[in-house]
Amino acid sequence: MEEPLCCCEYVDRRGERNHLAACCCDCEELDEGCDRWLTCRSLPPGALERIADTVADRCRVPWFAGAVKVNVSLVPPMVLLPVFLHIAALHFLLGLVVLTSLPAVVLWYYYLTHRRKERTLFFLSLGLFSLAYMYYVFLQEVVPRGHVGYSQVTLLTCGLILMLAALSRAKKDPGYLPISAGDDRPSQQAFPNKNVRGSSNGLHGAAASGHSVNGETKGYSRVLAEEREGVKMDWCAKCQLVRPARAGHCRLCGRCVRRLDHHCVWINSCVGEQNHQAFILALFFFMLTSLYGIMLTLDTICRGRTPFTALFYCPGAYSDYSSALSFTCVWYCAIVTIGMGYILLIQLLNISYNVTEREARLALRDNSGRRLLGGLVIDTGQYNRGFLCNWGHFLSLGSPHQQRSAEDIV
Repeated sequence: MEEPLCCCEYVDRRGERNHLAACCCDCEELDEGCDRWLTCRSLPPGALERIADTVADRCRVPWFAGAVKVNVSLVPPMVLLPVFLHIAALHFLLGLVVLTSLPAVVLWYYYLTHRRKERTLFFLSLGLFSLAYMYYVFLQEVVPRGHVGYSQVTLLTCGLILMLAALSRAKKDPGYLPISAGDDRPSQQAFPNKNVRGSSNGLHGAAASGHSVNGETKGYSRVLAEEREGVKMDWCAKCQLVRPARAGHCRLCGRCVRRLDHHCVWINSCVGEQNHQAFILALFFFMLTSLYGIMLTLDTICRGRTPFTALFYCPGAYSDYSSALSFTCVWYCAIVTIGMGYILLIQLLNISYNVTEREARLALRDNSGRRLLGGLVIDTGQYNRGFLCNWGHFLSLGSPHQQRSAEDIV
């Protein structure tokens, strides 16, 4: 019988028993990469991926039943964000460089992971740690100045708690469709007498396609099975199930989601029928809390000026390091708030027209939707029942009656 692992042992990605003390041993990929770099030779294909996989597999901490793997993507935000913000607080020009480069780096990493079709905790870690660090700076640097009352701190804290509660709910099941196992899986042959035709990624009436659009994996074969009662279903060959209208397959989660809107990197999960309301609530509470915190901070370090004026003209902001750090954090919050505000605006417009982000992307690809409000929203016209009915539909998402709504009936 094999002995149990001690606190510093683990089973590596090759299935072999290893020890934390040997984390620097057996590094052929890294040695070869260093040799080629020193001799100015190019790396073989896949070398960087193998090195990254080896480093990620050996980044562990001791635990009772064996060393636990630490997700490497969690570490950079917790280390780099305070360093960059403190550097930006040293001088106005440094702040300008740092605050303009940070969004560019985040966008670059987003497109990198999106192209490689990888899930990452980097954005969730960045968001949560940013909230925690901004709150810490507020309590440490702003509140002691005496211009912020306890009631205002309590109100800000309550907003933060409500936002985290909504975020926690949004992280739960977005509406995954259950996957049948073994022989119970339905098959395309299960509909021999049905009218079967090419799927449109869950949008009836559009042409079938194998392209990858917001969660649909390239090459998936899908067919529509038209039931006797007139309900059209969408077949997913990857999950081996028949999915209802507006459901879609997420290539990052590897699951089909009921009424899939999009895969959000900020919560590292899909936004679907079960968590869309919580996602909107989290964005709403974040906007309120962030704007309120920005106003309190600017009113403290730039006395006598309106928040908007103080954001662009605050002569005493760099008079001392505490004010400079607070002012830098305000600008960081403002940049993040603008980005999240844009996401919230698009979401609210989509809800008003009863269209999901995924459906809008597919409509753009197939040139089957109307651009409205300067292209901010794409109206497919398929599920739009008017402003009030659309919002009533959204507010009833997740209810048993909604899962059998008339939208599945054509």
